[in-house]
Amino acid sequence: MKAAIFASIAASVAIACPAAAQQVPVADIPTTVEAVPYAPPETVQRVVTPVTPQDELLKVLIISGENTYEHDWTGVNNRLRTHLKDTGRFDVRVVEDFEFGTLEMLQKYDVVFLNYASRWNYADAEQKLWSPEAFQALYDYVDQGGGLVAFHSSFTWGFDIPEYKRLLGATMVPGQSRRSPPDGFRVRMTDADHPITRGVRRYVWSFMEDMYTNMSFAPDANVTVLATGFDDMKNYVPELAGPKYDYEAYSADNVAKMDGMNAANPLVWVQDYGKGRVFSITLGHGPDTLMFDGVRTLIVRGTEWAATGEVTIPPYDKAAAYDIPEEYQTED
Repeated sequence: MKAAIFASIAASVAIACPAAAQQVPVADIPTTVEAVPYAPPETVQRVVTPVTPQDELLKVLIISGENTYEHDWTGVNNRLRTHLKDTGRFDVRVVEDFEFGTLEMLQKYDVVFLNYASRWNYADAEQKLWSPEAFQALYDYVDQGGGLVAFHSSFTWGFDIPEYKRLLGATMVPGQSRRSPPDGFRVRMTDADHPITRGVRRYVWSFMEDMYTNMSFAPDANVTVLATGFDDMKNYVPELAGPKYDYEAYSADNVAKMDGMNAANPLVWVQDYGKGRVFSITLGHGPDTLMFDGVRTLIVRGTEWAATGEVTIPPYDKAAAYDIPEEYQTED
């Protein structure tokens, strides 16, 4: 009798275990194992299935194909496609070779999503740039009314290409701009009335992230800042900054002299370019970063706004605004 009972229990456990294991989405498994970079086979990643031609969805083209070594740009593209498609608003395609892109190619899409950085390493002297015709196709596409999302590492190059800088609104500049040390920080919404940030709580968090600070804004770009991050000089002490930051270059005296220090730095903004709309978001370092509600909310709503000028996608749960009783409010 006991043997039969134990056999029954063992069979039940054997049946239950596989089902329990499926509670964790495969796509959310960490992308590194014992600090060794891990690129999982595509068969274990969630597949973004094609849509039928009859679906009236906004068409998104992600331009990618070259990025710095610390950016998992293929994983980011996969996660971006998933998030955008899950809203029910978008059909998303990816191109990894835009060197000879044309205006005709871009005009098939409602919005272009730029996830490109032109180098393997920031120290590389040579950038992998598109042809002049491809650059012009992108400029003309937006100028004639196309939408653009400028995303994270796209700001780390093109500082020496005036029209590209004008298109994005700003870029990082070597020797002037920097990355604040914290990998996790608060992002403050500074414009509660814009369609992208309307209904979003005042602060959201980003983790495993870069805070781009002291960026160089194009003088002829009329930007509207939607969100900022505070670059606190206290974070540059060696115990907090870590070995990545040169102790002498970031000594207390030198840090105190740096522009944009102890100040709110723009992280998310919008601007017009001709007849087109540009949504610029410096957040989005890796696939894990994109899982946080605040970053996801800004990306999907910003993409919809760039494509249409309107926002219908609601904020995700941990990004949605909430009422604070007056007696507990600490800010105006």
